[in-house]
Amino acid sequence: MKLPGMPLELPPAGEPASDPEHGTGDASTPLPNRREMLDSATGRTVTLIEQTIIVILFSGLVFGVILVLRPVATAILFGAIFAIATWPVRACLIRSGLKPGYTAMLMLLAALVLAGLPMLVAAPRLAVRLADGAQQLEAALLTLPSLPPDWAAQLPLVGDRLARGWQRVTNAGGDVETVLAPYADWIRQSVLAVAKAMAESVLQFVLALVVAAMFWTNGDAINDIMRDVARRLGGETAAEALEAAGRSLRSVAYGVVGTAIIQGILMGVGAAIAGLPAPGLLGFVVLLLAISQIGSPLIVLVWGGGAWWLFRQGAEGWGIFELLWGLLLVQASDNLLRPWLISQGMAMPLTLVILGVFGGFLSLGFLGLFIGPALLAVAFTLLQAWRARAAPSGA
Repeated sequence: MKLPGMPLELPPAGEPASDPEHGTGDASTPLPNRREMLDSATGRTVTLIEQTIIVILFSGLVFGVILVLRPVATAILFGAIFAIATWPVRACLIRSGLKPGYTAMLMLLAALVLAGLPMLVAAPRLAVRLADGAQQLEAALLTLPSLPPDWAAQLPLVGDRLARGWQRVTNAGGDVETVLAPYADWIRQSVLAVAKAMAESVLQFVLALVVAAMFWTNGDAINDIMRDVARRLGGETAAEALEAAGRSLRSVAYGVVGTAIIQGILMGVGAAIAGLPAPGLLGFVVLLLAISQIGSPLIVLVWGGGAWWLFRQGAEGWGIFELLWGLLLVQASDNLLRPWLISQGMAMPLTLVILGVFGGFLSLGFLGLFIGPALLAVAFTLLQAWRARAAPSGA
């Protein structure tokens, strides 16, 4: 025991000094000195700065790629969807012995012929039919009675407006320009907007075919890369989700095109039965409007205009038949057949398919038809995989 005031005993030379807080020192495990601690903190700071710079540079790279691809993003998506939809045809040609390059060239030429040749054939006849329709409209305006029918004037909400419009038409004496004069600015803007949209659609269609040809040529390598990236990020579940997205895109493409073909056939058959002129041309117009989806609301003008022509010819019975045929078969088939055709190639409930189709279209437009079901298919696949993994542990 040491008394107060006695000097502390120093350890013998060569022995480590004891530390009341850290215990007796050991020569084999020396305590870190201040310089080593500063060097370690500096190293961590440098590493953090380097990682931050890498993240900033990578973010700038991604932003630059998006900026470059943004003008052609729609064409890339359309091209990818078109390539996925026609992939079975490409696989069949490859199995028959054609090389990928020749297969892509053949499919590109076939797409141009199938899409462009009918338009070139139908355009002159369509122009003639539109001119004839304008002349018949003027003749119909000339023969209108001075007052609308009593039942039309008594319609709720629109009866008064219809009567005023009827009076303005009869006062114009059949002059269509006078009738349409109050709406000249709106018609001009609408025509310009439609012309601009059609020009952009043609350009996007050409670019989409170029992108699809690229996928047809190098599709196997692109598929392997995407599957490898998916497996690295999420394992086999992510690869299965990628496959589900591809199947959903193909099913939507089949559903959209198949529904449009059926609508065109129904329109042509109904027009032929009712005795309308050029039923094949009317069916082709409905086919184009149905495929575009944007012009699908205009389908009612095709069969409605046909019914109006029949009424003008005095064939009231066939006019009523054309109205019922167009409303119950041509128009309603879009809402009934398309979801059913889409669901045939997807392992997903029909309710989710309908929600994906209509929700995607309302949110994202035409591309939403494909993106909506694809996103729901991926989410449904991931949910099913999670439930399969969680089932044994929860049992």
